[in-house]
Amino acid sequence: MATMTQPAGFPFGTSMKRREDPRFITGRGNYTDDIKMPGTTYAVFVRSPYAHARVVGVDLTAARKSPGVSAIFTGKDLADGGMLPMPVGWLLPNMKMGERRALATETVRFVGEPVVVVIADSPYTARDAAELVRVDYEELRAQPDAEKAVGCDITVHDCAADNVSFHWMLGEKDKTDAAFNAAHTVVRQRLVNQRLIPNAIEPRASFAFYTSASDELTLYVTSQNPHIHRLLMAAFVLQIPEHKFRVIAPDVGGGFGSKIFVYPEECVIAWAAKATGRPVKWTAERRESFMTDHHGRDHVTDAEMALDADGKILGLRVYTIANLGAYLSLFGPAVPTYLYGTLLSGQYEIPTIFCDVRGVHTHTTPVDAYRGAGRPEACYVIERMVDLGARALNLDPAELRRRNFIPPDKFPYQTPVALTYDSGNYRPALDRALEMLDYEALRAEQAAARKEGRYIGIGFSTYIEACGLAPSNVVGSLGAQAGLWESATVRIHPTGKVTVFTGSHSHGQGHETTFSQLVAGEMGIPYEDVEIVHGDTGRVPFGMGTYGSRSGAVGGTAIHMSIEKIKEKAKRIAAHLLEAAPEDIELDSGKFSVRGSADRSKSWFDVSLAAYLAHNIPQGMEPGLDSTSFYDPTNFTYPFGAHIAVVEIDAETGKTELVRYVAVDDVGNVINPMIVDGQLHGGIAQGVAQALWEQGVYDENGQLITASLMEYGIPKAEQLPMYETDRTVTPSPVNPLGMKGAGEAGTIASTVAVANAVMDALAPFGIAHIDIPLTPAKVWQAIQDAPNRPEN
Repeated sequence: MATMTQPAGFPFGTSMKRREDPRFITGRGNYTDDIKMPGTTYAVFVRSPYAHARVVGVDLTAARKSPGVSAIFTGKDLADGGMLPMPVGWLLPNMKMGERRALATETVRFVGEPVVVVIADSPYTARDAAELVRVDYEELRAQPDAEKAVGCDITVHDCAADNVSFHWMLGEKDKTDAAFNAAHTVVRQRLVNQRLIPNAIEPRASFAFYTSASDELTLYVTSQNPHIHRLLMAAFVLQIPEHKFRVIAPDVGGGFGSKIFVYPEECVIAWAAKATGRPVKWTAERRESFMTDHHGRDHVTDAEMALDADGKILGLRVYTIANLGAYLSLFGPAVPTYLYGTLLSGQYEIPTIFCDVRGVHTHTTPVDAYRGAGRPEACYVIERMVDLGARALNLDPAELRRRNFIPPDKFPYQTPVALTYDSGNYRPALDRALEMLDYEALRAEQAAARKEGRYIGIGFSTYIEACGLAPSNVVGSLGAQAGLWESATVRIHPTGKVTVFTGSHSHGQGHETTFSQLVAGEMGIPYEDVEIVHGDTGRVPFGMGTYGSRSGAVGGTAIHMSIEKIKEKAKRIAAHLLEAAPEDIELDSGKFSVRGSADRSKSWFDVSLAAYLAHNIPQGMEPGLDSTSFYDPTNFTYPFGAHIAVVEIDAETGKTELVRYVAVDDVGNVINPMIVDGQLHGGIAQGVAQALWEQGVYDENGQLITASLMEYGIPKAEQLPMYETDRTVTPSPVNPLGMKGAGEAGTIASTVAVANAVMDALAPFGIAHIDIPLTPAKVWQAIQDAPNRPEN
């Protein structure tokens, strides 16, 4: 495969302000809720107030008489109108799948599940009418706790009497058991990775209209992957021709994974627009978002690590119960299995690992990918166990990590949990982080502070991530119901300006800037001459969208491949114009010249105009200058790094202050360092929030009691320090750009770094573990109950 060139003076690898930001910060963004059309109607959903109940009857009489109401639909109406159940996009062997309808018909299974949709001339009249809908429920017992749900007498779906949707295992159990039998030291810990609730700044929204003359349905939606939405909704839900269904994801205000999935609401809005013949819009209220945006994490794990007397890890056993919520979400089955179990080797040379996962249904909001999606959960398990192992062996946690790193000469490295790491050199990242921290001096400060009754903690996370899931034939064999390649069309206009149509989707990542830099660097043109188009199935080729930190390594490579094809054709045209051999043509700084004769040259304008005029191009060559490529990687890419958190705990109140945070990441080659830093900063903030504040909590009846920003602890800027960051560079050999991915690294690493720091601070009290989030109340109570309290 061709390798990327980086011409001097062009912006690849340069920090540049995001070109999309001016329209956002001046209020000129174009979000789904901004789309306006005459005759628009507005939808409000009537939702279940119960976590588990039978729908005995629905009375729409009063609501239909309400002024301004144009239509009201129930689940039966949708089913009678041809709508099919919601699809699942990852199928595991012997998986039990309960049916989910866009509007519940007979049974509701979580608080907030939609039952009726009311459509009216304004959002206010729709809300008034929705309050007049009378749904008669027979409340049933609910079970929101995944551990208690296994085998209990409260069943979520009849097809899974024990509430277990799947039982998935990876690794060699007998070999792992033997490693434990031979171990010098075994550490064990029950680990809770709590439920998180995504909170993108833009709530989910849908706007649909139907054009009867052409029999075309158009949906604007807050999606990270509009082509996936179109395919699944057209073929598997709405039963309409795909080519008659256009999906547009305009500006999207954040996703973090929660806007990957096909939700009931957008299916209902699209169906209703066609059924009523009028445009229909729905924008979620924040409370709806809390109840219905698919949640993340929610694992309970029993983990064991075996070590020899020198601190070498011999084996790891992991038994996890993963809460799936009430229904299987689009990629929900993949998150606690192939995105989790396969990452349990971390950066370490572990001879044998056994992972056992049960995916369990409960009467809660469905659970699916949330920033990191399985990788943070795996990192939390392995990095907590490494710290516990270090404590048991009385070793410095940094030293124990060094002793177990995979040596750089062993790459590519086959782990015992299926993955083959393409590249890595882990020790330099840790060494650089320790240097930035001035580790020895900080340990001395910690010891002195403890004598003064101050409790400073230092926590490590040497993480690895898998990005750009691939190749498609492999993930297909594992259950994926979609390919994981990416597409790009690059079109050079007659004037030499460039439009890129990418299947990747930007919802905060800065693609309009970074992809423009990539094109400008490869072609030698001003990056202002490049336009990036994404998010519209009517304009861009079929693509897989953005998730799993794949856009640069997969989407960027597809762009690169198209540019390479265009450059090859352009050189042939330039050679023809310059009366030279194509192999003698060089491209430098946007000029095609004859090798050794720089004064004989043609610009991109000259070449592209010639391509479109077709008056003077090589015999038999097609006119025009564009190319479409589809890139299917041969392997994942594997970013890694070393993060170190420093905290101080007030023993009187239990409050944790994050004092410093050092992060050294290796994400391969970088297009725009400033954007990568921003991705890492945001990811770290989300991971820290999980460690200290965020938690989705249900009561015993399945009522969500953290259902607003009053109860759910999103961090504030004042609670976070200035991050100290640096990078090492180990280019990925998987793609010609040498890129890996950076969007989720901060989240994967930071939660456990902070948790380890808190446990390090509490070591003098004899406290080895507290479940996250490490709220002041939890930490204070642990200190009160500790065996080594000073007054004891």
